Amino acid sequence: MLSVLRNRTYRRLFCAQVVALAGTGLATVALSLLAYDLAGADATAVLGTALALKMAAYVTIAPLAGALADRVPRRALLVSMDLARATVVLALPFVTQVWQVYVLILLLQAASATFTPAFQATIPQVLPGERDYTEALSLSRLAYDLESLASPVLAAALLAVVPYDWLFAGTTTGFLASALLVRTTTLPTPPEHGDPGAAGAAGAGRGSGVVPATGAGRGSRAASAVGRLYAKVAFGVRLVLATPRLRALLALDLAVAAAGAVVLVDTVLLVRDTLGRPAGDVPFALGAYGAGSMAVALLLPRVLGRADDRAVMVRAAFVLPGALVLLAVGLATGARSWPALLAVWLVVGAAGSAVLTPGGRVVRRSADGGDLPAAFAARFSLSHACWLLAYPLAGGLAAWAGPAVSAAVLAALALVGAVGAAYLWPREDPAELEHVHPELPAGHPHLAGSGGRHAHAYHIDALHRRWPTPSGQRGSRISRPSRTTSRP
Repeated sequence: MLSVLRNRTYRRLFCAQVVALAGTGLATVALSLLAYDLAGADATAVLGTALALKMAAYVTIAPLAGALADRVPRRALLVSMDLARATVVLALPFVTQVWQVYVLILLLQAASATFTPAFQATIPQVLPGERDYTEALSLSRLAYDLESLASPVLAAALLAVVPYDWLFAGTTTGFLASALLVRTTTLPTPPEHGDPGAAGAAGAGRGSGVVPATGAGRGSRAASAVGRLYAKVAFGVRLVLATPRLRALLALDLAVAAAGAVVLVDTVLLVRDTLGRPAGDVPFALGAYGAGSMAVALLLPRVLGRADDRAVMVRAAFVLPGALVLLAVGLATGARSWPALLAVWLVVGAAGSAVLTPGGRVVRRSADGGDLPAAFAARFSLSHACWLLAYPLAGGLAAWAGPAVSAAVLAALALVGAVGAAYLWPREDPAELEHVHPELPAGHPHLAGSGGRHAHAYHIDALHRRWPTPSGQRGSRISRPSRTTSRP
């Protein structure tokens, strides 16, 4: 896996990701303790609301950020967002009211919602090979696990000698180090777009609906730019919702969000009140969650070389509601213990990692290179809508009815996601699909040398606006996928 770090550009980007996420992990622990200080037993409700605001920023801002990512110098965008995050975190230790936490979290996550999709879309351009990219995804998962494993352990050590508000200084340092690493790295030039921007040039009058640059007669240049931006955002969302495997990916995200919300929101209440343990054990509980995630991330490159993404991700998704049911039963029957909580969090982390880590492969497989920023941003936004639902649900239920009810309800939600993914993702999902284009003229460049019927890696774009349906079904313009094609 570590061979991919020989690529100097990726190595520097990976280091930037590690230091930023390590700092974010410190902030996660500090924010939990800050919420407990400000709200006491209602800390879960405060955390649930704060994290819901985080998700709201991701849902609303990420698509716009993805649409802008190819219009703004990528390095400048990433560096400026790191600096913005560092500035906001510096203010968190000085808050005295719950509403101030909400405002700062919203600002912080607005910057993260801009940074993350642009960063994700850069990696496949740095590492175009499938094997290298798979290894990079596993390393990226390991980096995210620092937020819930190494960072909590570091936080526990620091809490022994300094107040928790000093942890925010570590977060600021991480963001500043990330900005420095990105600033000193040469990033590849993004490729030309496969759909929105090229629709007019390709002569495809039925393309993505992007406003042509020559349409200045219909309004001001600013209005035209806004129209193109809106079309880019709409295209990214349409690409995700029109691709079966990406719809299934959203269902999987719902399962992960339901389980993850119980961990991230309810842990402080379970540790401090239910089990009566000291504040220093909160990061250890979160660390168990990260340990499970990290262990699976290390194994996945080898596993994905033998099993396809669907089999690994869907099976792991069904583990998540099972783990939450065990937690709910234990809490309801009084069978509560510190080792049991750590074990459940370990399993949830492992299953969540098995679902999330291959997600980048699924997105990359489903979009052309020029459309990757829009695809990653749309998926990022829609997936975090799942967290927007799960966070306040977990926090509100835990505060109102107790953590056992919270775990039971979120287990049901995770089960809905797992079942939905199994249903939405076809078992036969080849990369290349045989299809026809009755709407295109015979001499269209896309049909050159094909005689009309042809097969290629199928993506939603200006020329392919619908996914295949069984041949002979009324209204279908695309034939059944060829069963002779193989997976990439």
